[in-house]
Amino acid sequence: MKPQVPIEVDEATGVWTTDGLPMLYVPRHFFVNNHTAIEEALGRGKYATLLYDAGYKSAYFWCASEAKTHGLSGLPVFEHYLKRLSQRGWGQFRFQTVDARSGAAEIRLENSLFVLAQGADNVSPAGTSCYMFAGWFAGAMDWVLDTSGVGVKTHSTELQCGGQGHSHCLFRVRPQI
Repeated sequence: MKPQVPIEVDEATGVWTTDGLPMLYVPRHFFVNNHTAIEEALGRGKYATLLYDAGYKSAYFWCASEAKTHGLSGLPVFEHYLKRLSQRGWGQFRFQTVDARSGAAEIRLENSLFVLAQGADNVSPAGTSCYMFAGWFAGAMDWVLDTSGVGVKTHSTELQCGGQGHSHCLFRVRPQI
């Protein structure tokens, strides 16, 4: 099967790239086991804050890079971001609602890697499993707003998680007040 995402492998270095950005290809269990170990060591609150900030910065950078590579601007860059995340095994992401002028959006996530990895027998009513993605959506939305001349910053939260027994995860992006 041909990959949905273009992957180039440098024969001299073994480095994988997509659209000129270096990539890693690792088994899901490897990533999830590392994620869980760090969460346990730091505590969920501290780890969630670190992931939010790092994810925000990474999404913003990705949007800038992909916009340049593909000649995209505005909301289509964020749509491309969700498409690429979906193609890379993180889950299936799509907007339920979006307003790029105000910075508001709701993003639906089905088949999250975290939910699939924990399995149906390990549903966690105590907390969300997919909080890692929240900063990504604020970073992507802020890139859209910044490049569109809108002086608004956003914040994103996970409203519900498939890991809590819901049929899907749901994230809300809203302007900061």
